[in-house]
Amino acid sequence: MNRYEQYVAFMTILRKEIRRYLRIWSQTLLPSAITMTLYYVIFGNLIGSRIGTMGGYSYMEFVVPGLIMMAIVTNSYANVVASFFGAKFNNSVEELLVSPIPAYVILLGYVAGGVSRGVLVAIIVTTVSLFFTRLPIHNPMLVVLVVTLTSVLFSLLGFINAVFANTFDDINIVPVFVLTPLTYLGGVFYSLDLLPDFWASVSQINPLVYVVSAFRFGMLGISDVNLAFALSMIVVCVVLAFGYSLHLLHTGKRLRT
Repeated sequence: MNRYEQYVAFMTILRKEIRRYLRIWSQTLLPSAITMTLYYVIFGNLIGSRIGTMGGYSYMEFVVPGLIMMAIVTNSYANVVASFFGAKFNNSVEELLVSPIPAYVILLGYVAGGVSRGVLVAIIVTTVSLFFTRLPIHNPMLVVLVVTLTSVLFSLLGFINAVFANTFDDINIVPVFVLTPLTYLGGVFYSLDLLPDFWASVSQINPLVYVVSAFRFGMLGISDVNLAFALSMIVVCVVLAFGYSLHLLHTGKRLRT
């Protein structure tokens, strides 16, 4: 395939992905807005007023970047894992594998779909947050970079989960038993400075700590970890996940019947 044909294939997959989650917006977009509104009310207004400041900001301002990132992570992941597993379950993915479309174009199409949903949900959640607090932006370019890298990373992880899943129940195991605990323990609701030294050190093996800290630095200018190291960790994870995902597509492992 030439470059133009690859572009057409990529855009076809991307449009299909966008139309899929927009068609069921009440299940893919609305829940995030409702859930984050509850978080803002409970943690921001009710509990936050008792906690006071954190890192020089009100608790509400401190927690909003973490909540935005949590929405990006869950939606980017969920979009790809559900969509690709559905294609795998219906055997329609085999049509892609036997087509002349390069594996990386297929992968990029699904990942771009996950990124688009993650970014759209981020915009929705951010808009909702403005009804509860002001939202300073310390470094806009860093915010865009972290959002993009995080959406790509968790879209790739969703793709890997979809490849190895055998049933629809399997695609819920990682979000429930891995992703959710890591998110809640990733510094979304608290600063690592509040933890004893031992638990602060243990927390640094959690990849979500680097994602949340980098994004919070972009928004507020404060971070629990070194910014350069956090960005390096995210980039390394993206490269590894992309390489492994591409390997799974090339080999057709667990994809061909």
